Amino acid sequence: MNSKRNTLKAIAACALAATALGATGIAGAQAKLKWVHVYETSEPFHKYSVWAAEEIKKRTNGKYDIQVFPASSLGKESDINQGLTLGTVDIVLTGASFAGNTYKPLAVTYFPFIFRDSEHLLKYAKSDVFLELAKGYDDKSGNHITALNYYGARHVTSSTAKPVTKPEDMKGLKIRVPDAPAYLAFPKALGANATPIAFAEVYLALQNNTVDAQENPLPTIEAKKFFEVQKNISLTGHIIDSLLTVTSGQLWGKLSADEKKIFTEVMQEAAEKTGRDIIASEVRLTEEFKKKGNNVITVDKAAFREAVLKNTKPTDHGYRQQDYDRIIAIK
Repeated sequence: MNSKRNTLKAIAACALAATALGATGIAGAQAKLKWVHVYETSEPFHKYSVWAAEEIKKRTNGKYDIQVFPASSLGKESDINQGLTLGTVDIVLTGASFAGNTYKPLAVTYFPFIFRDSEHLLKYAKSDVFLELAKGYDDKSGNHITALNYYGARHVTSSTAKPVTKPEDMKGLKIRVPDAPAYLAFPKALGANATPIAFAEVYLALQNNTVDAQENPLPTIEAKKFFEVQKNISLTGHIIDSLLTVTSGQLWGKLSADEKKIFTEVMQEAAEKTGRDIIASEVRLTEEFKKKGNNVITVDKAAFREAVLKNTKPTDHGYRQQDYDRIIAIK
């Protein structure tokens, strides 16, 4: 009897072990992914990256567990773009200017004053010309663009001694720009000295007067606290900026058709939510900066546009005139 009982116990123990092993096998099948960006946790870019990660996990029944790494924690923007190719990161939020290092036509959107406003950019995100440029990047890089996010209208901030009120004030100004060629057209056209500095190092560079000025959207000026060390904010709106959500080719190639649909839908929903948050905060921040004691300068944007276009054109920077013309024509 005891022998029979022991045999039954052994069978039960084996069954439990098999069940545990099966559970481990299922858990082991879960894919852990890295979603990386250079923005602060207080910004919509992070908020909706986290939302998208949770939503993808939910819609794929837990198959994809995505951890979001914010604030340059896995490297500066050029590093995380390289990580896509190396397979060290799976998803990034990045400027088209950096993606443009791989496929230059994509960065035509950084040519100054190509977009009229945020709504023009959002229409571009759904246009044939964007789909064609995104495919060009996909084909060249092996990665895949899933969404375009509105980043904001870029404005110039400058030190107390060097307010920018008209195009001529840019002459000789030492201004920080992102370390990507696409950002050079605006300062060069106006005679400024463009100085590429990594995003994480900009606050210190402004504080130490390594540069006189920088340019970024109002929500970024708030999140990075540039307003603390740059009292002048000139509303030039010279670039209507965007970020791309890009998945690595290695990840995209492993997804089923249904999974690709889920990733695309969620990432585009996140981009839409991000854009609406940014647009609302831009309206709010103009008054908030004034209350903080910043000198918010309303400039003649038409004068800046005319001065820039008089001194440069898209083809001077390696962009295709036909892409520029098609984007300008979007209504």
